[in-house]
Amino acid sequence: MPAPMSQQLSIGPHTVRPPVVLAPMAGITNAPFRTLCREYSGGRGLFVSEMITTRALVERDAKTMRLVHFAETEKPRSIQLYGVDPATVGKAVRMIADEDMADHIDLNFGCPVPKVTRKGGGSALPYKRNLLRAILREAVTGAGGLPVTMKMRKGIDDDHLTYPDAGRIAVEEGVTAVALHGRTAAQHYGGTADWDAIAALKEAVPEIPVLGNGDIWSADDAVRMMRETGCDGVVVGRGCLGRPWLFGDLVAACEGRPERAEPTLGEVAAVMLRHARLLGEWLEDESRGVIDFRKHVAWYTKGFPVGSELRRKLAVASSLAELEDLLGELDPDQPWPKGADGPRGRTSGRNRVALPDGWLDDPYDCAGAAAEAELDTSGG
Repeated sequence: MPAPMSQQLSIGPHTVRPPVVLAPMAGITNAPFRTLCREYSGGRGLFVSEMITTRALVERDAKTMRLVHFAETEKPRSIQLYGVDPATVGKAVRMIADEDMADHIDLNFGCPVPKVTRKGGGSALPYKRNLLRAILREAVTGAGGLPVTMKMRKGIDDDHLTYPDAGRIAVEEGVTAVALHGRTAAQHYGGTADWDAIAALKEAVPEIPVLGNGDIWSADDAVRMMRETGCDGVVVGRGCLGRPWLFGDLVAACEGRPERAEPTLGEVAAVMLRHARLLGEWLEDESRGVIDFRKHVAWYTKGFPVGSELRRKLAVASSLAELEDLLGELDPDQPWPKGADGPRGRTSGRNRVALPDGWLDDPYDCAGAAAEAELDTSGG
């Protein structure tokens, strides 16, 4: 039996025990999915919203205002913000604080998607040290008593690492905690996450909690990361796709208990149907909820011998009744397949990072972060 991990994570006034955080994922970590993950954890852990664009929030875009909705049982309420303009970020943070929209704000400097980096946003932004500092200063000042954290990658590529400087700037500007995904933007989600970088960041910024992210596919991976790197907690992303019960495993592992969820296909099907139903209720449209659920089908059924034709039908279902009928065709007694706990989600390898012209010429010159980098829609 593994020894318990007794540590807890402090995010401002909020105690997170076990120190486990659901990573913000565009189109995934909406209120229904957070509900499922939180239920399996028994309400323990921290569950962050999908990415909210500061410009869209300030303009009160209808889609964005839906995304910042939290269930009454969600405590603390965590919002992740994306922005490249210090003034706009400051306005968004003040809006959240003044209108009591959340209890914790996380800033996104880790997105490697080309449409974001080519405009100087996401994982490209920390290269511009003064711009990063200005954004963090506006955010921390505007937040009042709300804790502000940030999530980042190692850097743009191996020749342009930014995380040591970014971590130090975060400390100097009053950021409460930093999370590091152990990959560069060039790696996207390919290769192996560099846990040594997480350990190095922990040594470099002992003043604040450091959270590790990358290649946590099981609860035992999370415990191993904390032991090997000395990080204060973990951020779990792709590992929980189609497996919200992973958060129950994480609680057990951190408490030193050996039990792990290995649901039968029938039990998985019941979760799938509930997930689709919750999406329909949240969107106030059953059909839209089922359509939004389609992307989860492959993750939930990963490793099970379901059959290509039934998989295809599940992935194009358009009503709860149709989805329920199709799920009824599954063999409910099929056991949890070996290997289903492994990697899931995007696994693209190294890529050239799309950047604004001249972005790498001067790490302190803010020129190049154009106004169009401020995305006008939330959720990625």
